[in-house]
Amino acid sequence: MSHRPAFQSQRHYNDRISYFSDPSIGNFHFGAFHPMKPHRIVLTHHLVSSYGLHNSMSIFRPRRATEHEMRQFHSADYIDFLKRVTPSNIHSFTLDTLTRFNFGDDCPVFPGMFDFCQRYAGGSLDGAYKLNDGSSDVAINWSGGLHHAKKFEASGFCYVNDIVLAILELLRVHARVMYIDIDVHHGDGVQEAFYVTDRVMTLSFHKYDGHFFPRTGDITEVGVGAGTNFSINVPLKDGIDDESYQSIFQPVVRRAIEHFNPGAIVLQCGADSLGCDRLGRFNLSVRGHGECVRFVRSFNRPTLVLGGGGYTVRNVARCWTWETAVVCGQDIPDEIPSNPYIDYFAPSFLLHDPGITTSSSHAAVGSGMSSSAARAALKEDRAYLKGLEAKVAEIFRRITHAPSVQMQELPPPLTRFGDDADGSSSDSGDEDHPGSDGSGGLDVGDPFRSAGRAGDLIIDDPARQSPGGRGSSRPAGALSSRRDGRFIGRTRSDRLPHVSSVPDDVGCGALLVGAPAKRRAGASADSRPTRARPDDDLDIVGTGRGVGLGASNRPRPGPD
Repeated sequence: MSHRPAFQSQRHYNDRISYFSDPSIGNFHFGAFHPMKPHRIVLTHHLVSSYGLHNSMSIFRPRRATEHEMRQFHSADYIDFLKRVTPSNIHSFTLDTLTRFNFGDDCPVFPGMFDFCQRYAGGSLDGAYKLNDGSSDVAINWSGGLHHAKKFEASGFCYVNDIVLAILELLRVHARVMYIDIDVHHGDGVQEAFYVTDRVMTLSFHKYDGHFFPRTGDITEVGVGAGTNFSINVPLKDGIDDESYQSIFQPVVRRAIEHFNPGAIVLQCGADSLGCDRLGRFNLSVRGHGECVRFVRSFNRPTLVLGGGGYTVRNVARCWTWETAVVCGQDIPDEIPSNPYIDYFAPSFLLHDPGITTSSSHAAVGSGMSSSAARAALKEDRAYLKGLEAKVAEIFRRITHAPSVQMQELPPPLTRFGDDADGSSSDSGDEDHPGSDGSGGLDVGDPFRSAGRAGDLIIDDPARQSPGGRGSSRPAGALSSRRDGRFIGRTRSDRLPHVSSVPDDVGCGALLVGAPAKRRAGASADSRPTRARPDDDLDIVGTGRGVGLGASNRPRPGPD
């Protein structure tokens, strides 16, 4: 076929949108037969670039999350294991140790595993920092959204729960955070982490039949203690299409935001809810999936947009590129422009490939169902959704008002801009693997560097180049770094170890986040803003052992 020229989008640059891109993320490989393919992120970045969407937002190269940051949720021994284990030394670990941390076919040990975790978690944390300091309204990290990881163990292709880490950071500034999950699998790791607090409302739309991975997510799972009625589950059936999905998604999300009034939203956009996914069972189109993003953004809350599942690589890239355009407010053509991976999108070479979904009539014929039986099934599904909406509405009626939090001095950020400006980390982990520094392994390139918007955050606003200065969107005391006359946002957390751990006999290893630091010498009592303290009413963060949410050694998601 003749390659189409690159699409030239209208340049409506918006520095309030942050997009995180690590060109090395595609160098990591779970294994030849494993359904998780990090290379899907590379396809997404190249497709975003070929549509010119990089001209509509600020492009960041995220730094790696540090061990200190990952330990804000995960246990120290689990993070230590992640750092130490490699394919070459795995035989030195006992079977009990591997079983304890739930490593096996679903969660294999692969080259560069710890570095991979640092990279995708770093993008989500940096996105949360951007929302917290007020310099962005939306932050996008398609490599994040790995929602199954638990405090003490890996699960469902997920090793470090970047979502929980990002929410914990958002809670330092925002009294309430809402988590919305549109992955076909239940967001069990995030629900479990915040199951006993009213500071976070988790809202998950997923397939549930008691057998589909992770076997959790029934509507009866509503939280315990202070968290009662703040875990909302919307269990859906196989084959749900765009119209049916929106008929339940929009009213439930609207009610949730009205009742909970979140200060920030984290949206997990798992693309395995698309039709024709290798592991999914839904029948959503790229447009239907993107409509969820559009609807959530219509509430104009600070939003962290993350990836998640998605195992048909070409459709994942289509979906997340369209949703990037939705966030940017850009109308992009259906015809995919020329890019290094154009052949992945054959034979249609269309962004909205009609082959992704199956019409109701074709589904009926394919299943041997008569037209009258198909109509009866559709009527039954609509009745089910109406009943489901009524049950969820009853849960919301039990919430009399949005939970309040005592106002305290705003704690200093866990990180400061400018530290470690080259993005390296002293705890970068094992380097003996392909892609640890962007070299070796598959050379995927950086589409944004070749497009002229290279890697590091570039902000031309002079007001942001002086910390705490006039017009600055960063808190006073933040540091800045200058490189080639541009502000480069870099963050580190190991400078401010003021996060207090609670002994394991109190709340199963709970964390109190954001204890106020000592006031700087000479600072007046009125020199710092007052905001919500995250440790108020946040009793337990992630027991990692279920709270009655099912077995820890779970099988791979897929057909029953």
